[in-house]
Formats: sequence, structure tokens, C-alpha cells
Amino acid sequence: MLDKLESLEKKYEELSELIADPKVMEDQGRWQQYVKSHAELSEVVTVYRQYKKVVTELEDVRQMLKDKLDAEMREMAELEEEELDSKKEELEGKLKVLLLPKDPNDDKNVIMEIRAGTGGEEAALFGADLFRMYTRFAELKGWRTEIMDAHYTDIGGVKEIIFLIEGKGAFSQLKFESGVHRVQRVPTTESGGRIHTSAATVAVLPEAEEVDVDINPNDLRIDVFCSTGPGGQSVNTTQSAVRITHLPTGIVVSCQDEKSQHKNKDKAMRVLRARLLDQAQQEQRQQMASARKSQVGSGDRSERIRTYNFSQNRVTDHRIGLTLHRLQEVLMGNLQEVVDALITTDQAERLQQVD
Repeated sequence: MLDKLESLEKKYEELSELIADPKVMEDQGRWQQYVKSHAELSEVVTVYRQYKKVVTELEDVRQMLKDKLDAEMREMAELEEEELDSKKEELEGKLKVLLLPKDPNDDKNVIMEIRAGTGGEEAALFGADLFRMYTRFAELKGWRTEIMDAHYTDIGGVKEIIFLIEGKGAFSQLKFESGVHRVQRVPTTESGGRIHTSAATVAVLPEAEEVDVDINPNDLRIDVFCSTGPGGQSVNTTQSAVRITHLPTGIVVSCQDEKSQHKNKDKAMRVLRARLLDQAQQEQRQQMASARKSQVGSGDRSERIRTYNFSQNRVTDHRIGLTLHRLQEVLMGNLQEVVDALITTDQAERLQQVD
């Protein structure tokens, strides 16, 4: 591990010199590539330098303890040794995590898809609750949200909604949200006061760049049609809605949220690219599944991952056994504790695999 860290620090120092070189700056493409690589190494190098400083201080204290010291000085030195030892162990753990292979999608934007599952109208209302939860979480993180396509029910539920969350590290924070989310509550449509169980499915896809997915235009069938649902006369009477079918895979994406056919086509292509990238990565994950069965990272859309119980004010993530009795806070977008617990569990599993 130390050899690798030394190598990374050396690379970081070389990059520092390159990005300060006026000749390199003339080639903006190359310069930006160096700046990005430099930024990616910054955290691990900073922690490694802290680690080296602590190791040096620890060696000095241990050397001091070999000398003849009075009782008070010895007690102080032993206390400092204990603190430095603890700090060294903490930094070692942090470095192990930082050296884990990085998910190449972690810095990408996210395309999320929420679909009402079992439970009829109540499932659609729950889908709307989940949409609000994620958009509020995005607001708290300072990220931007944009609806790509949506189908609503008459009383404000969501049959299906596809939306983009744009922000640094969005995928790294939200990638474990894929799966079946279950709600247990008395529906507003229920007169007898009985608790119903409904569900909605969440899919989290990293937004794909054109370089990530090669799409042959000849493989696409593009249909235009009039939009349906709310949106005003101009939206519903002009051929602004777009449906794109990717013939080799059969994936169909439609978008009608914008008044402009061009904008709807652009949004539909972004969703299509994300789905094609996700399909390729799902196939790759299935091939690797026998090598590593992750507790939180399977991404299986049919897996029940979380329950929101209103009568008990409870949110339970079944994968890691986490239960919070702050349901309304979570639904208001305060998801960070759940997100952090999932990331920490995944890191612990991967560290165990490495060990």
C-alpha cells in the first residue's frame, strides 16, 4: 500500500508542475485533462501526507520514551503516543478506502426513473412522494433537477416520472436507491382507516455521454405525436412529443414534457443513452456476480430495498438493517444518514474482499 501511495504522490507532484507550465496551458484539452487528474489525486495525497507526518511524530515520541524521563514527562509522552497511534490507525483506514477501485460513474449526473407498482392510485401517490424526496435531497446538495418525462394521475399521483439530477457526485450518492420502495399507510382514498401496502420502483442510471455509448442513427426509429395530459393547448395539439425506439435492443423512450419537438428529442436521446449504458453495465455486473455478491450494490430493480411505515414513523432499509424513526424528515429530503450508511457498508464489504 505504501509503495502505491508513494507512486501516487510522485504523480501528483508531476501533475502540479505540468498544470503550472505555460507551454502545457497552450493546449487547453491536455491542460484540463491534467487538472482533472490532479484534482482526483488531491484527497488521497493530502491524507497520505497527514499519515506520514503522524508516523514521523510517533517515531519521535517512541524514541523519546527510550530515554530517561521523569514521571510527568513520561506520562505526557505515553498519552501522546496513544493519541498518535489512534490517529495513525484512523488514517490507514481512510487510505484503504481511498485506494479502493473507483466506480467510473461516481462523478456522473443521474437519470432517475420512478414507476408506480402494486397499489393502484395509492402507489402513484407514493411515487410522487418519492419524487419530492429526491428533488428536495438534490436541493439540499445544491444540485439541479430537470423533468425529462412524466405521466400523472388525476389526483396528483405519478404513474411514471423520469428526471435528471445534475451535480458533482450525484451518482455516487444515489446509486444504491435502485429497487422496490414499499409504503405502509392509510391511503387518502381509503374510508375504512385500514393500512395498505403499496410500492413504487426506482431506477438510478448514470447519465451517459455520447462517447460512453455509440448509437448508430440507422438503429433508431423516431416517431412524433401530439402530447397528452396537462400542458396547454399548444402542447396538446402540435406534434411535439417524441418516441425513439432502439431497434437492436427494443428499448423505447418517449418524451413530451417540452413544447419543442427538438427539445423532447434531445431529452429522449439522453434517457436512451443512459438506459443503453445501464444495460451494458448490468450485463457486466451479472457476469461478475459470482465473484462478488454485494449486500447493497446489486442494483436489482425487483429487490425490495426499503419500507416507509407511516403509523410507526419508521423508515427501514432492509439491506443493511438500518431503521430510522424520522419518516417525515426523510421524505422531506433528509436522506444523508441513509446514503452514508449504504456507502459505508459497501466500502466495508469491498475492503473485506481486498483483505
